[in-house]
Amino acid sequence: MFWPDTISKRLGVQYPVIQAPMFGVSTVQMVAAAARAGCLGSLALADLSADESIKLIRETKNLTDKPFAANIFVHHIPAITDDLKDKFFKTRQFLEQLAKDNDIPISLPDLEDLKVRSYHDLVDTVIEENCEIVSFTFGNLDDHSIQKLKGNGITLIGTCTSVNEAQILEKSGIDMICVQGTEAGGHRGTFDPDHILQIGGLSLLSQIYDHVKIPLIYAGGIYNGKTLQAAKDLGAQGFQVGNLLLASQESALQPFEKERLKKVREDEIMLTKSFSGRYARGVKNKFIEAVENSEYILPYPYQNKLTNALRKAAKSKQNADFVGIWVGQSIHDYSELSTEKILRNLIFQTQGK
Repeated sequence: MFWPDTISKRLGVQYPVIQAPMFGVSTVQMVAAAARAGCLGSLALADLSADESIKLIRETKNLTDKPFAANIFVHHIPAITDDLKDKFFKTRQFLEQLAKDNDIPISLPDLEDLKVRSYHDLVDTVIEENCEIVSFTFGNLDDHSIQKLKGNGITLIGTCTSVNEAQILEKSGIDMICVQGTEAGGHRGTFDPDHILQIGGLSLLSQIYDHVKIPLIYAGGIYNGKTLQAAKDLGAQGFQVGNLLLASQESALQPFEKERLKKVREDEIMLTKSFSGRYARGVKNKFIEAVENSEYILPYPYQNKLTNALRKAAKSKQNADFVGIWVGQSIHDYSELSTEKILRNLIFQTQGK
C-alpha cells in the first residue's frame, strides 16, 4: 500500500500511524515503543498538573529522541452551584454505599477537595518543554492559546466527532483533525458532553473529507490492514490506533483487566457516563449497571474525580466490576506483544507484503 506522506512529513515520522493517547492506559514506555516502530507516540497529559506533566514529558524524552504528541483535555468546567453541591453530596453517599455493599469500603472526597484544572497551565508547559506536537480532545482551544502555540511552531491536532466540529477546528487554524468514529474505545471527543451523534465512523470520515481541506487522521475500529485501508480509501491520511494496544506489554492495564478484555463479547461493549460524567465506550459491569440510568451522575470532570478513588480501590482488589475498562467495538485477540511489534505487524499487513 502507498502510505500518504503529508502527515508523516509534517510530524517527522516514517509512517502516518498514531498511538492513541488513552489516558490511564498508555505509558511513557508505550510512547517510546510507538516511536521505535516509526509511528507517532502520544503522551497523555489529560488534565494533570504542570509539574506532573513536566515529569512525564522529560521521562519520555529520556526514552526517545523521536517526535511525540502531548495530548491534553480542553473540556469546559461547570460552575459549582448549590444544585451541584447537593447532587454531589447525594452521589457521594450513593457511591460509598454501593462500594461498601460490594466489599470495597472507601471514603470518597468532598467537593472542595477535588483538583479540577483548566488546560491553560499546560499551554505554557508544553511550550516551555519544547513539545513540537500538541493534540487535544473534548473541545477546541481558545484563540489566544492557538496563536500562542502556533507562534512557537507547535503543530496542533484537534479531535472531532461531527462535520460541524471539524469545520470549527479548521476555521480556528488547527493544523490536522483526528476524526473519532463511534467505534472508538474510551471517551468520546465530542465538544458537547451531552450530545452524541450516532453515525458510523467511516461514514463520518467520508462526510468530513468532503467539507474540510486540512489533513484528516481517522480513529475508530482500526485493528488490521483491511480496516486501515478502508479509512485511507475514504480520505484519511493518518491512522490512530488504541484498541489494538490495550493488552500490549507497555499498557498500564493490569493482568486481570487484560484477561477481562480477552473474554469480552460484542454485546458487552457500551457507551456510558457512569464513571466520568462523559460518554465513554467500555465493558459493561456491575458499577455501570448500578449507576448508568440513575440520578447519581455528576457532570464531567466532577464525576470522574469523585469515582477515581473507587476505581483505584477496585483495581487493588482486582475487581473488574468497579473499574472502567475502555474498549472499542472491533474485538480482536488483544495481543500482549510489545507496542512496537504490534504496530510493525499492522504496517506489514497494510503493505500487503
